[in-house]
Amino acid sequence: MNHSERFVFIAEWYDPNASLLRRYELLFYPGDGSVEMHDVKNHRTFLKRTKYDNLHLEDLFIGNKVNVFSRQLVLIDYGDQYTARQLGSRKEKTLALIKPDAISKAGEIIEIINKAGFTITKLKMMMLSRKEALDFHVDHQSRPFFNELIQFITTGPIIAMEILRDDAICEWKRLLGPANSGVARTDASESIRALFGTDGIRNAAHGPDSFASAAREIARHLRPGTLRAIFGKTKIQNAVHCTDLPEDGLLEVQYFFKILDN
Repeated sequence: MNHSERFVFIAEWYDPNASLLRRYELLFYPGDGSVEMHDVKNHRTFLKRTKYDNLHLEDLFIGNKVNVFSRQLVLIDYGDQYTARQLGSRKEKTLALIKPDAISKAGEIIEIINKAGFTITKLKMMMLSRKEALDFHVDHQSRPFFNELIQFITTGPIIAMEILRDDAICEWKRLLGPANSGVARTDASESIRALFGTDGIRNAAHGPDSFASAAREIARHLRPGTLRAIFGKTKIQNAVHCTDLPEDGLLEVQYFFKILDN
């Protein structure tokens, strides 16, 4: 095995003493299971290459939380192109939404999700207000069924889940089946909408169509009060910026209000 091969991720760790996020390069060497960490801000080695048996290659994907010597790190990005090419092609998160008409079947639907190889990483039951429903379904505003959809989705509780697996967006859409439950019973008889849905609106469950939609919908349902959930679109187009470190705050203020003014 090639002991020099390494995979690099950008990771964040929340420092409770300073109440801020610290950012590191996390290097993993699969040949001997060793790890190394570099402090991104200060450009220095934080952890020299050390064998660590509790981290494995299958743990390394964007969005996952890993523990390295009792520090919980969140993997937020790839550290180099090699890592992105080798490990970045498939693992995804998406939103799974159980609608009011299928809440009584939530246990069965969750069992189907688990058996299909998904991991449920977040789950929340809630009632959507009319405003929240309008915001969530804004893409359907011009459709003739829009008012009926809004009325239906606010009639009872829903369950929002963040689910994870390889090709999660595509696989969840396949598991859902066609949007119209009648069509689903003909074309995909084992799908969730075929088993638990009634028609094109009361169709048991929902899933985003794309990665950008998945990121936006997860934020809106599972962290709905945040500025990025309300105004953001994607990981890049996320509405607002926040200074990561206290020592950067003054520098960034000076940049916008002094340097740019000059």
